[in-house]
Amino acid sequence: MRRLGWEVEAGAAAVRRAFAAPGRERDAGVQALKAAGAAVAAWALVGWWWQAPMALMAPWTAVALVQGTVYRSVRTGVQQLALITAGTLLAAGAALATGSVMGAIALALPPAALLGAHNRFGDQGVYAPTTVIFVLAYGTFSGYDIAHRLGEAVVGAAIGIGVNALLLPPVHLRGVREALATMAGESTGLLRQMADDVESGCDEADARRWKDRAGSLTATLEGLRSARTWSRESYRFNPGHRMRRGARRPPPIEHDLYWERFMERLAALVDNLAAGAGRDRDLALPPPARLGVLARLLRAVADVCDWDRRRWDLPPGAADRAEREAAVARAEDALADLKAGLVSYDQETAVALGAVAASGQQLLGLVRGVA
Repeated sequence: MRRLGWEVEAGAAAVRRAFAAPGRERDAGVQALKAAGAAVAAWALVGWWWQAPMALMAPWTAVALVQGTVYRSVRTGVQQLALITAGTLLAAGAALATGSVMGAIALALPPAALLGAHNRFGDQGVYAPTTVIFVLAYGTFSGYDIAHRLGEAVVGAAIGIGVNALLLPPVHLRGVREALATMAGESTGLLRQMADDVESGCDEADARRWKDRAGSLTATLEGLRSARTWSRESYRFNPGHRMRRGARRPPPIEHDLYWERFMERLAALVDNLAAGAGRDRDLALPPPARLGVLARLLRAVADVCDWDRRRWDLPPGAADRAEREAAVARAEDALADLKAGLVSYDQETAVALGAVAASGQQLLGLVRGVA
């Protein structure tokens, strides 16, 4: 039954993530349509109206510069133009030196590929060798042709960056709130599972599941950090945050720091409990009567985490603060009962119970002071 409850909780977490996905998918769809529109606009200007000799450079550049943030579009645009310039000059120089397309490809591609492999360029590195191929495939290398190709790339970059910055510019406002809610929700699930397990007599399999779920919180924390990075980056060079005055700003960075410390202290509590439930029994398992008190403590802290999860779905100040304070008070009462009478137990039991109580006190001390 305990395993079934854990699976149900994991399914509920998946449902919560699924409900958050449509917003991200909508954003990705908007960016994809903007990229297509930028490419069409670039082709219409350079290929249809100007009848440029190598018009594909403009839409090729434009479609790649509708990035997830305006800052990323600008940075990527600078990298691409540098690589396209280098590839064009390498191709032209190799063609003039060898007098044949085959010889020019053999001469220009190795340095272009090495340049593109530099870690400073990341995924954009492919533009150097592909530019060499495109330029040599067209077979014209005069100064006029080189200037035309670079100009087409500049026009495409300008269109791509302009479309991304001025047409529904991406501002990542939801990501941090969703990540904070996920962190709180998964912590709630772990604490409630631990409470159920210790109340009914935990064993090595239970301890292993606690450790697995505690380990998965590390990935969730990385997701929170990534969301914070995207949110911060999306405000750079971006008029969108001024256009969307009604949108809520991301929560302060202090909430991220809180969950980092919370995860560390929760992991310590899991380790102390798992040491008593595991096969090696590094610590004694607290007596059954104390396990019931510990379950009360875990459920009360889980209620605090659940309040923290629900608060991000509500307008600022709408969450009932008294509900959280009541859960903290229940946790304090349970901790006081857990620490009472420690000296009445034998040495091994007192050490094990004291370690669990100390971990619980550190965890409660953290959640008590959060605004």
